[in-house]
Amino acid sequence: MSSTPGGPAAKTAEQRIGPALKRLREKTGHSLRSLAGQMGLSASFVSQVENGLVSPSLASLEKMALTLGVTLGELFAMPNATDVAIVRANERPSYRSSWQKARVDALSPLGGDRALEALLVTLGAGGSSGKRLAARDVDHFAMVVEGRLLLTHSGEEIALGEGDTVMIRATTPHRWHNPGRQPGRVLIVSSRRG
Repeated sequence: MSSTPGGPAAKTAEQRIGPALKRLREKTGHSLRSLAGQMGLSASFVSQVENGLVSPSLASLEKMALTLGVTLGELFAMPNATDVAIVRANERPSYRSSWQKARVDALSPLGGDRALEALLVTLGAGGSSGKRLAARDVDHFAMVVEGRLLLTHSGEEIALGEGDTVMIRATTPHRWHNPGRQPGRVLIVSSRRG
């Protein structure tokens, strides 16, 4: 990643997400304790996330976004959303979770009042989107672009390979998992519920 010292690209995902989480929490009038309670997380954990001291799971990040009424991508949104915005491949906001063996890259411009959001989720061997099934408040369109992944929902496990697509309705609990030895990638486009 090219960056200027101290510029946005120089910051870690934790350093970018923390201030965004705090800004959104304050904007919605939540105290640290009340937000943590609504998310089912401890206030100290949320404080550590806000201060860039811990790397939360993707499921925890999605829980935070849902509680704050934003999408996952908005947690690592860069400012300056315009009518036409470009996200350069080497400047994508991204987030890594080493214990989940996962990486999320923002492919679309984030922030503002955009109706769509595109993320590229890479799951390493044995990686997953979380320990449990989680529901989101937005519809998803997903396409496996590399490898083979398992999508679990409603007690069913579905194997998906390159080029396979799936629509997932909002509030449907689901989980992505990579049982293979090679990385798997899924492109996820989310649409806000209108």
